[in-house]
Amino acid sequence: MEHATTSTLHGLMAEFDSPTALVDAATKARLAGYRKMDAYSPIPIHELDEALGLKRTRLPLLVLIGGILGCIGGFGLASWVSAIAYPLNVGGRPLISWPQFIPVTFETTVLGAALTAFFGMWALNKLPQPYHPVFNVEAFGRASTDRFFLVIEATDPRFDRMGTLQFLENQHPVGVSEVAP
Repeated sequence: MEHATTSTLHGLMAEFDSPTALVDAATKARLAGYRKMDAYSPIPIHELDEALGLKRTRLPLLVLIGGILGCIGGFGLASWVSAIAYPLNVGGRPLISWPQFIPVTFETTVLGAALTAFFGMWALNKLPQPYHPVFNVEAFGRASTDRFFLVIEATDPRFDRMGTLQFLENQHPVGVSEVAP
């Protein structure tokens, strides 16, 4: 057990050597009442969202709204240019002829949705995040290669240093470390 040098604590981190062990530990932690926890893995683990009790993301709704706003913006811009800014009456056709606006409207819809997805993902994931307390744990360097980590944060209402430590050790991890802020 590695001890933090300060009296404050971000949480406790358990290191596992398989994704199955991580999912089992996360499920048991959620069932034991822990809610403020996170998991780190070098590969996507689809069962982990449910094991951690994570809610669905709001990103699809944001992308839909971004696409709708892009659609309205593109159609509005094309209409404004055709009818107000630079009206050209060719052959007696109406100034706002919607079929000619379809390509512009489609492209601005895609642009609005794509930009919303890009910036929304960054904002919802609180990125960029050049520093996080888990970076202080030496073993965490293997999180991008071959190890799986579960962190229970000290801000969790159920968190008790010794009780949580014992709980994590009962999950048969490779090791348990204290995470200093």
